[in-house]
Amino acid sequence: MEKTDIKWWQQAVVYQIYPRSFQDTNHDGIGDLKGIEQHLDYVKELGADVIWLNPIYDSPNKDNGYDISDYEAINPEFGSMQDFEDLLAAAHERGLKIVMDLVVNHTSDQHQWFIESRSNQENGKRDFYIWRDPVDGHEPNNWGSFFSGPAWKFDEATGQYYLHLFAEGQPDLNWQNEAVRDAVFGMMNRWVDKGIDGFRMDVISLISKPEGLPDGQVPEGGTYGNSNDAVANGPHVHEYLQEMRQRVLNNADLMTVGEASNVDIENAKRYSNLNGQELNMVFQFEHMELDENPNPALGKWYDQRVPLPLLKENLTKWQEELANQAWNSLYWSNHDQPRIVSRYGASQGEERVLSAKMLGTLLHFMQGTPYIYQGEEIGMTNAYNLDWDDFDDIEIKNARKYLVDQDHLIDADTLLRYVHYKGRDNARTPMQWNQEENAGFTTGQPWLKLNDNYDEVNVAAALADKDSIFYHYQKLIKLRHELPIITTGRYELIDPHDDAVYTYKRVGDDEELLVINNFNDETLVREYELPDNASLLISNYDDDQGKTLRPFESKVYRYQK
Repeated sequence: MEKTDIKWWQQAVVYQIYPRSFQDTNHDGIGDLKGIEQHLDYVKELGADVIWLNPIYDSPNKDNGYDISDYEAINPEFGSMQDFEDLLAAAHERGLKIVMDLVVNHTSDQHQWFIESRSNQENGKRDFYIWRDPVDGHEPNNWGSFFSGPAWKFDEATGQYYLHLFAEGQPDLNWQNEAVRDAVFGMMNRWVDKGIDGFRMDVISLISKPEGLPDGQVPEGGTYGNSNDAVANGPHVHEYLQEMRQRVLNNADLMTVGEASNVDIENAKRYSNLNGQELNMVFQFEHMELDENPNPALGKWYDQRVPLPLLKENLTKWQEELANQAWNSLYWSNHDQPRIVSRYGASQGEERVLSAKMLGTLLHFMQGTPYIYQGEEIGMTNAYNLDWDDFDDIEIKNARKYLVDQDHLIDADTLLRYVHYKGRDNARTPMQWNQEENAGFTTGQPWLKLNDNYDEVNVAAALADKDSIFYHYQKLIKLRHELPIITTGRYELIDPHDDAVYTYKRVGDDEELLVINNFNDETLVREYELPDNASLLISNYDDDQGKTLRPFESKVYRYQK
């Protein structure tokens, strides 16, 4: 990649905000837009360039805002449209960009389109959604919902089933209908006209359903067909995204990232090709799915760590095979993933700090656009103190309902252990600002129970400690902005079979970086060839012991070729 070809979003760092859990200003226990505006200087101090907001649209919140009832209204829990416009203006004043979450695979069942669609079979909006007659008295096919259970809901009033790949309250839009695309693109353009800076597109790889809606493969021990395999990367998805590019995305200098379920390398090259026909980049899940249960009927629910060589192999594949053709999103954490320090590092004490810095270093020196999820920069951990009565997430609740209570595939105690490792509510506990009541998040009753370690893990403590995870992330971001090699250099893996240390190079025209990361909580010895002119660029220890690597030690050397 030539330095002159670099786009702004290739050097940017994104900070993801989950509005419900960021900062409450009106004492109702729910984060809001004014709370985000209140902390813009914090994001700016960290050094991030872009804020990605999880959905803030009007919604009945059956899936925390991913069930949208009005794309052009703000959820009153978060504030008003004026509050959003104030936030956008305040962000832009600070040189921060705002990327909105776009959820157009499905709407809420309370969206006006669906209310009309389900009113009768002759309604003009009927074809906005995917309706089918019963087959032999049951669902039209065997697809399962991503949230457990069937992907079809029977509507007594009109005698047909509607498709919902997610919750019953999230009916899938029919993208084959040109009127649906017209409505979606019109809505997007109105947000662009407001001055937003881009879109993160929820499950965008699912918008084109396969012709005939064939059955999916039922995993051994499972009840329903795999709808992800059946639907993802459908026959017209690239056609639809190219139409979106022409009708919306070319109208401004936008950043676009598509959440692409079940995407492989070849499809990713099409979604995020550097020719600019579709999206800038995609979120792929392969590295997040390496620790799934060996019993496919249990899917993600498991608690065993991934062998490091397997993680290396996967991340390396994406680094090497997208190079000079497409663009990577770099992420460890988001609202759908557990806290990375609990998944690959350590959750307590000094090892939490060291491992969080190590994981940040490993990711931020790769090629792609890094995403930091709120709290990652202070090393927030999984919330082991949450019990069944505390969880809010529909995915967790449905797992208990179907996997434990209905299908008896697993016992409740084992599932709870898995939820403490992989559940989405680990990421959604309120932001930990200080040691005060409710971690400074709210003076009301928090919508979700807080992680009980906020007296130790909080922003105030991080800002007061010059050696904190926050300042390490700040350095990582500054280096990305200053050193073109991090954006343009070639990636080269060292020692792929080492099961304790992940080391790689970034290779430029006249310089190289050597990035060394000890994933182990033990002291190890590793020797790498370094020229005499090598200098230590960044480390999570305050001295360098050469070939001796201490627990979770991470360091980067820079040298001329």
